[in-house]
Amino acid sequence: MRLAVRAPQPLICFSILLGLLLGGCGRSSEVRSIPRMIVLGVDGMDPGFVERHWDMLPNLARLRRQGGFERLATTIPPQSPVAWSTVITGLDSSGHGIFDFVQRDPQTIAPYSSMAEVREPAKLLSLGPWVLPLESGVVRSLRRGISFWELLSQHGVPATITHMPTNFPPAEFSGRSLAGMGTPDMQGGFGTFTYFTSDPGVQSRQVPGGNIVSVRVENQRAVLTLEGPVNSFRKTRPQTVALLTVDADPGTDAASVSVGATTLVLKKGEWSPWISVEFPLFGAAKHASGIFRVLLRSVTPFLGLYASPVNIDPSRPELPLSTPESYSRTLAEALGPFYTQGIAEDTSAVRSKVLSHEQFMEQAGKVLEESMAMYRYELDHFRDGLLFYYFSSVDQHSHILWGKYDDELAAIYKRIDDAVGMAMAKLGGDGTLVVMSDHGFSSFNRAVHVNTWLMREGLLHLIDPTRTGDEELFANVDWSQTKAYALGLNEIYLNLAGREPNGIVTTGEASQALKGHIRDRMRALRDPQTGEAVVEEVYATSEIARGPLPAYAPDLIVGYRPGYRGSWQTALGAVPSEVIVDNQDAWLADHCIDPKFVPGVLFSNRSPRKTNPNLRDIPVTILKEFGAPVPPAMTGSSVF
Repeated sequence: MRLAVRAPQPLICFSILLGLLLGGCGRSSEVRSIPRMIVLGVDGMDPGFVERHWDMLPNLARLRRQGGFERLATTIPPQSPVAWSTVITGLDSSGHGIFDFVQRDPQTIAPYSSMAEVREPAKLLSLGPWVLPLESGVVRSLRRGISFWELLSQHGVPATITHMPTNFPPAEFSGRSLAGMGTPDMQGGFGTFTYFTSDPGVQSRQVPGGNIVSVRVENQRAVLTLEGPVNSFRKTRPQTVALLTVDADPGTDAASVSVGATTLVLKKGEWSPWISVEFPLFGAAKHASGIFRVLLRSVTPFLGLYASPVNIDPSRPELPLSTPESYSRTLAEALGPFYTQGIAEDTSAVRSKVLSHEQFMEQAGKVLEESMAMYRYELDHFRDGLLFYYFSSVDQHSHILWGKYDDELAAIYKRIDDAVGMAMAKLGGDGTLVVMSDHGFSSFNRAVHVNTWLMREGLLHLIDPTRTGDEELFANVDWSQTKAYALGLNEIYLNLAGREPNGIVTTGEASQALKGHIRDRMRALRDPQTGEAVVEEVYATSEIARGPLPAYAPDLIVGYRPGYRGSWQTALGAVPSEVIVDNQDAWLADHCIDPKFVPGVLFSNRSPRKTNPNLRDIPVTILKEFGAPVPPAMTGSSVF
């Protein structure tokens, strides 16, 4: 997904503005009383980890005694975009349309972000090397279904929804919301860092989630090029750039970093505050604004400078970040700049060894500090209706800390426990508090190259059988003989005639038999190193769907056993040489396995009445708390 700068949008209507202005004022006795409810969505909070650390989590323990604590069944597959889309809509993947982080166009097999797309204007005026838009571009959420907060709004219930995943661009409604997971950086991706280094032993290259750039230092000065969005105003569509000038002072192990009119002096190991940057688009008339941070890793013997992904500036957003549009600016005025990128913790940089473990903890800690400051702001401004606040930190820290850095992960859980205590104090005895997570966690010890397994099973064929490796996007696949292929972390697709461009599997009995064959063979797969079963279950999407499936839906979803997961290479269509390999990555844990092994949590200050609650119950519970009608498509029930 590439970032396209949008045209300014119209001002919000007067009635919405008036409603916001009156939100904090006293209401007359004639206005009906609106209940108060706070829901804390804690991505990745694991029930087993909580139970092992009750002594460090006094507020969650008190909440359990006051109301209740249950395991919360998650989705198939238990991926965050899928799970949170179910929380938002009460629907399964056949209803909300999200099956994975990435989905594929069945006509081209090309992958794309499952959450949102940016479409550039179709009507253009050509002027020499320039292309001028005659209409606005379109930023569109790919999630289907109506959100529970839109339904609350229709029922007259005020709501604030902060950092909700798969809510980019944010759904329009009369309350306040801030987009979350799925919000791109200024390059249009999930987060692209840059590491500049003068180390002659390091070559410029792309790595997952970033770029390593070799630079020259002359007379202690280096001029660095920071990439921004594609310039859609030029016919050649070049990448926009901003220049960073670094002047090193080896004597003090420090350097000055200059961007535009801003100059900062940093010591080795020091993080900068947020830096504003502008990328020129159309002469002096149009720029794209962003914000980023740098870490001065080293000055001698070689310069090393980490630059974070360039985030959309919340005070001058180039793409819609909030409803109303002014809300992100209001937050920035009150709190200062903040991460707007959907997944802000830079796990890619620590996986690529650009950030050390300690430096990752510092960077992720800054994300959490900003989130806690925003949370305190929202609590201070909360009066009635619904406050839904999302925390990413448990999930992103768990990927890096699980099973190896228990004390550090427990400290992150403790910060969330503090947030729970603040919500309990805010509500007192007046209102409902729910703490829930979308899934839990498990170790990730061995990675499964599913396309390689399909090749070994005779279901995927290569043009050159000797050319296996990490080459992505099925570059060496012979589609004329291939019956099945894998893309994403849990998904398998049939090469179906009439759907795929070179499909050879006929619909009907042949496709059903092939799905059954793959299911049986995968369930029989054993790890040659340990003899353990690798796969718990393989789900036929058509059998678990509650409604008709879109053409881009996978045919099968693999539910791995704990310790196993689909490989990173599988996610983007590579065919390495081995089927199962050790996970030697800094990414120590995951949840993209069979859902029965990674349930989430459900806490409340009221006793849940429902046994075996699941994510589809959450939006129904919220709607019923406010007496709002529940659409028939929502098949969950209130946990109370």
